[in-house]
Amino acid sequence: MQIQKVPVSTFHYVMEIKKAVYVISSPTEYQCPKDTRAEYAFIGRSNVGKSSLINMLCRHKGLAKTSATPGKTLLINHFLINDEWYLVDLPGYGYAKRSKTMQQKLDQMIRGYILKRQQLVCVFVLIDIRHAQQAVDREFIDWLGESGIPFAIVFTKSDKLGRMQRQTNVDAWLQAMTDRWEELPPHFVTSSESREGREELLEYIDSINKQLAP
Repeated sequence: MQIQKVPVSTFHYVMEIKKAVYVISSPTEYQCPKDTRAEYAFIGRSNVGKSSLINMLCRHKGLAKTSATPGKTLLINHFLINDEWYLVDLPGYGYAKRSKTMQQKLDQMIRGYILKRQQLVCVFVLIDIRHAQQAVDREFIDWLGESGIPFAIVFTKSDKLGRMQRQTNVDAWLQAMTDRWEELPPHFVTSSESREGREELLEYIDSINKQLAP
C-alpha cells in the first residue's frame, strides 16, 4: 500500500495561531460550513489526548472543551483558525462503552465526512505513544490508505516516556506498518504537557496551506 502524499515545502518560520474560534458542531458532512477553506481533521481512540493536543496547538486551554458539552462530542466540530483554515475535531472511533448502534452511527458520520468532504486536506490520526499497535488504529489507518486520503500520524503523550523508549515505540509502530505499506506516512511526536511537536505540526499545516494558496 502506498500513501497519498501531501507535499511538504521547506519550512522557514513557525505559523502562530493568533485566533481560534469555535464555529459549529454538525451531525453530517452536509451541515458543515459551506465555505471553501482548507480543513485539517484530528481523530483518535478514546483517551488519546485529542482535546489536550488541540488546546496546546491553539494555546487556548478551554477551546476543545466547547465541543465537550453534552451531545457535541458525538458531532463534527469546526474551529476557525486565524480566519484562514479549519481545525476539525472528529468523534473518536472504537470506543467500547458505546452501544453498537451508536458506534455504527458515529462510524458512518466519520467515514461520510472523510470521504465526501472536499475541503478536507489532511487527517491527523492520534496514537498514544505508550502502547503497541492496536488493531482498531491500524484498521482505520489502512482504510485511509485504501481510500486515498492524505493523513499523518501524531504520537501523543511523549512526556510519559523517556527519550529512548519513545523512539523505540515509534520505530516499532512504524515498522509494523511495513507488512502492507511500501511508503510510511509523515509522523509527529507530541506532548500536550511539554508542547513537544507543536512547531513541527503547525509548520506542516502551514506548508500545505501555502501550496493550496492561489
